[in-house]
This record gives sequence, C-alpha cells and structure tokens, in this order.
Amino acid sequence: MAVVDGILDSTDRKVTGEALQQALADLLNLGMLAKQAHWNLTGPHFRSLHGQLDDLADLARRYADEVAERAVAVGFNPDGRAATVAAQSTLPTLEHGDVEEGSAVEIVTDALFALVRTLRQAVTDTATSDPVSQDLLITVTGAVEQQHWLFRAQR
Repeated sequence: MAVVDGILDSTDRKVTGEALQQALADLLNLGMLAKQAHWNLTGPHFRSLHGQLDDLADLARRYADEVAERAVAVGFNPDGRAATVAAQSTLPTLEHGDVEEGSAVEIVTDALFALVRTLRQAVTDTATSDPVSQDLLITVTGAVEQQHWLFRAQR
C-alpha cells in the first residue's frame, strides 16, 4: 500500500473505492428492499418480522453511511443515487404489492447471502490496497452474516 501525503495512491484508491462502491450499492439496495417488505408484509407472524425488517433497514443504512464516508476519506466519491444503485446492485428484487411473510424471509435471506458474497470479495480486494477499509468491510460482513443467519433460521 503506497501513501502519498496521507492519501492512498491512485491505484490503491481505485481498488479500494470500487470495492467500497459495490458494497455501498448493495447496502443501500438492501435497506430499500427491507423497507419495501416491511411496508407490504402480510401473515400471522407480521409483528415480529415487521420489526426485524425495520432493524435490518436501519443496519443497512448505518453501514452504507460508514462505507460511503470511508470512500470519501480515501479520496473516492461514492455514488448512492437511485439509478446507480439500481445499475450496480447484485441483490435480487422484490415485486410490488403484498409480501407474504414466507416470501419476505426467502427474498431477504437470498439478498443477505448475495451481499455476503459482495462483502467477502471486497474484503479480499482491499487486503493490500487499504487495510483500514478492509477492517470496516470485515465488521460490516460480520453484521450482515449475523442477519443472514437470523433470517435463514425462519425458513
């Protein structure tokens, strides 16, 4: 990792920035997916899953903010615009309308699994380019993996 005046060199900044950008797009999309399911949820276990989806949306937004701010700190401009998130996110989509609780659990579990794959790749990609960003991504990965387990257990 080369540093120029306290800022990552252009190669490390590009690698790190791209890894953080992909994580950002997927985290923002996860937050929206969780809220969409939260608002349209139906089923006998509505109350507990409704709250769990709200917690997931909060977690996604919090870590998206940390990831975006880290990108700026290393000299990379994050892009959280809706069109960019839609184009870059690797997460599955949720159809418009009522979301039966079983379907909500399935889609959220699948989305969390996709995000874990994205984050683990970002951890690998930033190992040399920026260990500080890697540390943040490891923290985010742990939190997302825990959420994956909590949703997967409801299948």
